[in-house]
Formats: sequence, structure tokens, C-alpha cells
Amino acid sequence: MNREDGGQRKYVLVEIGHHFDAVLLPRMKKVIYSPDWKDGKPISRAGISQTFKYARLESYEDTMDNLEVAPRSDEQAALLAENPEFAEDYRLRYALGAETAGSACLLGKHFTDPFAYTLSVVRDGARRETPVDLPETFNYLIGLEVRSCRRIDGVLTIAGTDAERRECLILWRNLGETHSVALDSWFTRNRPLLPDSFNLLYVNGDHTLNALRQPGEGWIAVTIEPVFRELMFKDST
Repeated sequence: MNREDGGQRKYVLVEIGHHFDAVLLPRMKKVIYSPDWKDGKPISRAGISQTFKYARLESYEDTMDNLEVAPRSDEQAALLAENPEFAEDYRLRYALGAETAGSACLLGKHFTDPFAYTLSVVRDGARRETPVDLPETFNYLIGLEVRSCRRIDGVLTIAGTDAERRECLILWRNLGETHSVALDSWFTRNRPLLPDSFNLLYVNGDHTLNALRQPGEGWIAVTIEPVFRELMFKDST
């Protein structure tokens, strides 16, 4: 349709399993390259410009595979041993949630290095560490319409408008490289490079950025992790 009328339509496609790699993606590349094919070969070169961006969604099985079960403390073990009538109820109702709460796949930890987050995923019988794009996921969760994305002195800055039409500035950092005091210095030093105005300033990890507000500024700085967890699991049962 864009080829026919010069339009600029965008589209979203959803597919499952290997069909995306084996059929859907090659088919899209083929029709973009040329509208006319015969015996597997293009018979014209009327191609159009196109950019693909695709995301692979975490599955239920991926999450279960990445649950980390913490060993019971001596006190817990002793309590269950002394009260066997509670042991079965604990195993059925509480054990999974209580003993796996710290699992990375459940976002139970600080995003110490959000650029190195991975899930251990099994595909075709082989297990491998698969990168997960936490900044991109957060953009989706808050419905961000991204206006700019750039790295400044090791900090990833993303600016845009969220689903409630609030102007947002999001800062992602490696906590081991940019601790709270260093982040304050970074913000003060790079303030001229950041958007002129925003309502919400999101940042991963502990921070003291609210203390840097100037008179007349109405923004508020919010820690990403609790917002991320709430939005990710708010419809879970």
C-alpha cells in the first residue's frame, strides 16, 4: 500500500515460534525488495525503504526456567519440622512465592547493571543466556513515545511522553560505575544537554536527585525498580 500511494504507514505484527524467522520475516523482506517475483527470483526492482524492529517476548516457560530457589533458613526448617501440620500447606501455598522472590526474572533485585541483564533461555534443546532490554521494556510499560535516546558520559538518557501525556526523562546507569553521589555530579554537569522541561525523572537505583531541583522546577525524581515491578505484574493473579 505504501508503494502504491507513497504512504508512511506503520504496522505491528505478532507471530509465535519459528514461523516468524522461517516464513514471516523472509516474506516481508521479499515483498519490500520487489513486488513482482517468478520462480523465486525478482522480475522488477521497485523496492521501497523499510526498517524492521522486532522484540521477542519472554514466555511463561522462560520465567519458570529462571526461578532461583533460595535455601530455607535454619529457623524456617526447624519451624516446619516442629509443626508438620503446617508443612504441606506451606509447600502448596507459600513455598514457591517466598523462596523464589529474589529471582532476577521476577525483578526482585536492583537493576545494578541494566545493560547486562539476561535470561537463561532454552531453545531447540540448548540453554543460552539471552540479553533482555530493560530500558526498552520500561518504555513499553509506561507507554512512552520516545523523542530522543542518547548516552551521555556512560548514562543512557531517554526523553519522551508517557501514556498519560507527561513529559518524562529516564536515566539508566550501571550502579557500580555511577553511584548516587556521582549521579548528582553527572546531572549538574550535563543539565544543559537534557530537555528543558519534564514532569517525571525516572532513574534506576537509589538516588538523591530531588535535592537538585531548582526554584520554579516542578519535576519529581522516581526510582524505576518499584514502578517497573508494579506495571509488569499488576495484572498477575
